[in-house]
Amino acid sequence: MKNLTLSLGILLIILGLASYFGTGQESVTALIPSFFGLVFIGFGVLAGVEKLKKHAMHGAAGLALLGILGSARGIPGLFEIFGGADVERPLAIYAQTAMFLMCLVFLFKAVQSFRAARKAGEV
Repeated sequence: MKNLTLSLGILLIILGLASYFGTGQESVTALIPSFFGLVFIGFGVLAGVEKLKKHAMHGAAGLALLGILGSARGIPGLFEIFGGADVERPLAIYAQTAMFLMCLVFLFKAVQSFRAARKAGEV
């Protein structure tokens, strides 16, 4: 999970930077995925310390849930785009959807990992 957490952090940083520079540096909010990515990297680094691993991974799972909740508002816009509608900021909708999906997959994998650890008696 540590490597997955670090990878997610890097992907979110890239997503945030691409969104920011792709919009002509119009809004700092385009960097929100990057801020999340930095925190995920922090959790990934902390997970390298054995006694902090459990807490770091639970923190990362909580952050993923916040990422899901915060970026879910882009999903309806994606369906509008697929329906042929003209939306105000399509790049923002794509970035929100990408962050939503990345955090959703991470949370799913984290829950699987927590269940496997509990079943193996590591808790």
